[in-house]
Amino acid sequence: MAINQSWAWYKLRQKMCLALIGPHALAFFPAGVLGVYWVGGEIALIGTAAAMPLIFLALGGFSASQHDTGLSRDGYAGLLRRDFFNSLVDQIFEKTKDRVRGSALFHIRVDDYASLIERHGQTAADTVVKHTGDRILLALSDNDIVSRLGDCRFAICLGPSHHIDLELCIQMAGRMQKMIEEPVSVDGVSVHITAAVGFCLSSRTPETNGAAWAQATSTALREAQKRGPSTIRAYTEEMRRVSQARAELREEVGAALDGGQITPWYQPQISTDTGNVTGFEALARWHHPERGMIAPADFLPAIEQAGLLERLAEVMMYHSFTALKAWDASGVAVPQVGVNFSGTKLNNPRLVEKIKWEMDRFNLAPPRLSVEVLETVIARVPDDQVTLNINGLVALGCRVDLDDFGTGHASISSIRRFKIDRLKIDRSFVMKADRDPEQQRMISAILTMAERLGLETLAEGVETVGEHALLAQLGCDHVQGFGIGKPMPFNETLDWIHAHEAKLQDTPKITGRGSQ
Repeated sequence: MAINQSWAWYKLRQKMCLALIGPHALAFFPAGVLGVYWVGGEIALIGTAAAMPLIFLALGGFSASQHDTGLSRDGYAGLLRRDFFNSLVDQIFEKTKDRVRGSALFHIRVDDYASLIERHGQTAADTVVKHTGDRILLALSDNDIVSRLGDCRFAICLGPSHHIDLELCIQMAGRMQKMIEEPVSVDGVSVHITAAVGFCLSSRTPETNGAAWAQATSTALREAQKRGPSTIRAYTEEMRRVSQARAELREEVGAALDGGQITPWYQPQISTDTGNVTGFEALARWHHPERGMIAPADFLPAIEQAGLLERLAEVMMYHSFTALKAWDASGVAVPQVGVNFSGTKLNNPRLVEKIKWEMDRFNLAPPRLSVEVLETVIARVPDDQVTLNINGLVALGCRVDLDDFGTGHASISSIRRFKIDRLKIDRSFVMKADRDPEQQRMISAILTMAERLGLETLAEGVETVGEHALLAQLGCDHVQGFGIGKPMPFNETLDWIHAHEAKLQDTPKITGRGSQ
């Protein structure tokens, strides 16, 4: 049964156009002309000749007919143009409102498409996406419709049926995903991809229109992408609440940054040799006047989506410099503070000039600032403005820490090119390292490499005495984590420092590389 009259008429026109103008029609055209003449004579032949253009015109043959027929303009056979697809989705949604029949809308996106282009080139990526569209079509029935929404994203809407439920949709998503993820041969090379799938049943759409259905499906796809490669997610009401909360946060972050609601909390870093404080890392925290403390995982994406990462770095730097002056005035020794710099901040052509101005304003020496850069930024960036800024900060005298080392595949050459001072070993390597020999071997390899390159090391996420002791014995220079001290507002740091220094008076030193 056709899903609706528009879709049925489209399919009929497509078949009739192909019958009239397809390659096979040319083979039979002479025989057809002779047959008409044999049966009806000259009058029948003239009538047929006059009728053919009218029939062809009625079927949309003279117009491209891609615009009139709804065919995709990107050369993907069987895919509908987006506006025609959306029109059919609206009609399908209307047909399922009575809940007698149901449908489901799927969005599928190739994971990490940018990396696919970087590794294999745009032509290969186009080939892979073309195969993806073909494989999706093979997984569907005649009543289902497909459209390409972007470079690597597809939408599928199932024809109304009495048997569509959550379990069937999960199975179908898995089947499509499995077909898509079969390797594609491009110029003799097997290209492997993964794909995220989000879907929404028509019965679970939060509002009663096709646009809301598509929006809910997009929300499900975003949740799938956040969970990692090759993930499937069905839309739920909880997703809507979370998505709405994030949208509200995006609207509020600007005022929160300007109003002092988002400020740094400071997590201490200590030497494994002496136990002394060697610095603090400034970590953004949002104290909302109504919601209380909002987790960084919730508000940092909102800041990024609002385009305010550079503003966040400015706020963090200002408060951190203020904290350094306050620690100095209190007579406690805090050599440096680490501030995270995003790729957006590092792309500012005036970055070095602005930081120099701020340090002169606070009368602070450049080594008091440690610029923390994610390993993923170092790994992906070419020789551009980011490189100029990082090396400019080094020339100014600032320190540079490579954050989350071990997760972003930065090469040794890039570490040397950016004149890194210290590697921050990601917590995933530190966790349970005192009980896991494999973790110990990984940490030892990183520490050996750092020593050969003349780099300091700091281990993040240290939570137990055993982890702390092991890292000291292996030769890690500094440690940071809940086992040392949790992030705290500035007004608690002085008490923590005094309490820590008091403990050092009665605690034997943990012997590390520096004292051997």
